[in-house]
Amino acid sequence: MGPLSGIRVIEMKGIGPGPYAGMLLADLGAEVIVVERSSTAGGVGLPPHVDIHSRGKKSIVLDVRTADGLADLMSLVETSDVIFEGNRPGVAERLGFGPDDCFERNPKLIYGRITGWGQTGPLANAAGHDINFISLTGALAAIGGADKPVPPLNIVGDYAGGSLFLVIGILAALVEMRISGKGQVVDAAITDGSASLMSLFYSLDALDQWMPRRASNLLDGAAHFYCVYETADGKFISIGPIEPQFYALLIKKARLDPAYFELQNDPSCWPEQKAKLEQVFKTRTRDEWCSILEGTDTCFAPVLDYREAPNHEHNRARETYIDINGLTQPAPAPRFSRSKCRIPSAPHMAGEDTQTVLDELRRSSPDQRDPTSSADS
Repeated sequence: MGPLSGIRVIEMKGIGPGPYAGMLLADLGAEVIVVERSSTAGGVGLPPHVDIHSRGKKSIVLDVRTADGLADLMSLVETSDVIFEGNRPGVAERLGFGPDDCFERNPKLIYGRITGWGQTGPLANAAGHDINFISLTGALAAIGGADKPVPPLNIVGDYAGGSLFLVIGILAALVEMRISGKGQVVDAAITDGSASLMSLFYSLDALDQWMPRRASNLLDGAAHFYCVYETADGKFISIGPIEPQFYALLIKKARLDPAYFELQNDPSCWPEQKAKLEQVFKTRTRDEWCSILEGTDTCFAPVLDYREAPNHEHNRARETYIDINGLTQPAPAPRFSRSKCRIPSAPHMAGEDTQTVLDELRRSSPDQRDPTSSADS
């Protein structure tokens, strides 16, 4: 089930982008085995029953600081297609499971590394978090009101610039391995990924169609026709009719004065036009505007919070959200016409699969020592 069925992935337990990347791979059908840190298993992070990023994975506990634990990990490396870790540069090498150690046991292995600053550069060994990484790439400076930047949760850095680029790198390396027969290291830095996400704005800047001042551009809330507005009930709606035909339809549907809104793309008119729209949209509730605009070509949507989103009729029709053991959560994405993804299993307790996985290794290598000696239960 899923296009990655038959691919085995070792996820060295981490925080932030690593667990989400592992969830994506598991959602797509890969067998993802999380190696928990023996010293922190069950003691750090989300409780297992609500840890959505752990869904669909197996969980084992190994103390890789011991000879037995490291030997078990390397035996697992021999039977896997991918391993990824999120330690600071050099940590995995010191512990004995760096790329060279793993390639000796499995030359076809894809070795993923996900960090904020990357494996090289002056900041490579410095601590940091999402907000710092997107600060360095222009992303944070471009988001927010005119007065100051606003952190966009940790979506832009950790997950878009980190997890997604790690997954892209792993999948690309797997394809290349089918040609060359050789594994390689994927160095996924959140700074690199976040910088890539800013590509469009360098193009617009070259055309003098973007400036580094927030709330001054087409897509950052300055344009009256690409913005969020409050409604009569204190909720919000979003509009984005950039194309003239969609803009004209909004003017018609909202019963606005066409003459007042004629100059759509003149930034000098935007402040007054926005003030007028603020007044208009406050005359009706969010639901009332939905009844007028939703489903039309006005490029409209209500602004839903994360609790409201699963109940919207479009999301229900597409089954965008699923329920696993009573916990509502986003369904696997994207969708495939043939290699359909199964509903993920609920998260396992930390170390729940240690005995099963190590017993499997013992059966595949009968001459090995008893692998249960390194299981930390």
